[in-house]
Amino acid sequence: METLEGAELCFPHLLNTSCRKNTHPHSGIMLLYILMSSMSLLTVALNLLVIISISHFRQLHTTTNFVLLSLAVSDLLVGLLLMPVEIIRLGSCWFLGDVMCSVLYLLGFIITSASVGNMVLISVDRFVAICDPLRYPITITQTRVQICVCACWTSAVFYSSLILKDVLTQPGSHTSCHGECVIVINYISGAVDLVFTFILPITAIIILYMRVFVVAVSQARAMRSHIVSVTLQPSGTGTAKKSELKAARTLGVVIAVFLICFCPYYSSCLVNQETSSNAFHVKFVVWLLLFNSCLNPLIYALFYPWFRKSIKLIVTLQILQPDSREANIL
Repeated sequence: METLEGAELCFPHLLNTSCRKNTHPHSGIMLLYILMSSMSLLTVALNLLVIISISHFRQLHTTTNFVLLSLAVSDLLVGLLLMPVEIIRLGSCWFLGDVMCSVLYLLGFIITSASVGNMVLISVDRFVAICDPLRYPITITQTRVQICVCACWTSAVFYSSLILKDVLTQPGSHTSCHGECVIVINYISGAVDLVFTFILPITAIIILYMRVFVVAVSQARAMRSHIVSVTLQPSGTGTAKKSELKAARTLGVVIAVFLICFCPYYSSCLVNQETSSNAFHVKFVVWLLLFNSCLNPLIYALFYPWFRKSIKLIVTLQILQPDSREANIL
């Protein structure tokens, strides 16, 4: 009986402190591993294509695409780091230790915060491009965008380190047995994270894109009526180009999908902030949040002809040819 009981433990030599293995049907858990691993590989591959495309082809070195590049980096890290960690956590035992558990949670917070920041930058970019197109080239420059992107990632690292300060200084303090990877965020830290990572950014994104939507509809009607210019509110006048309206629509889809994937996770935090991150009901919303990183490049492939064309050039290795950086992608 003792041997049988030992076989059900994560660490059989630690009879009194080891976590028990959960018993799952072998076929079911294998199917789940295959599905999640495929999602991770697809996320890495697609976002790597986005990064190579924007970095390589000179025509794609635009201010908007620099923000998309930053978003693709965060999505790549999700597929490369966070998804494999969650795949490991699908099993009942954690063998990488308490310190690695805390570090990986820190990386998760950094990547998530950076993704939210990138979405806010995308919303600001489209707001200026649509609502004040004449000043857009002067206001949104490549140097300013690069500074904002760097500030976004730096702030994400600093902010996440503060939120998880107790977890980093006392790794494993909330685990009940060996073989468990779990953190517990207290009420104050949870409330701060909820406000700065969800409520404030999402409110800003929704307000900005509501304004973009109203102006874009007005300008689309003006173009259909063959009106060269249309007067808007005194705070911003001008007519955006058709390409800018199309970009606004595409990035609007990206933001809408982002909200669909992120809201369930943070909604569960609103219901119960002081909760174990290892709770069963959290697993689904966590994977939904991570799945957003796979959907973003699929949206680009669906709406952006330049992305489909660049994929063809990358896959066929034509980017290795001389002067391929100057290829006509747009």
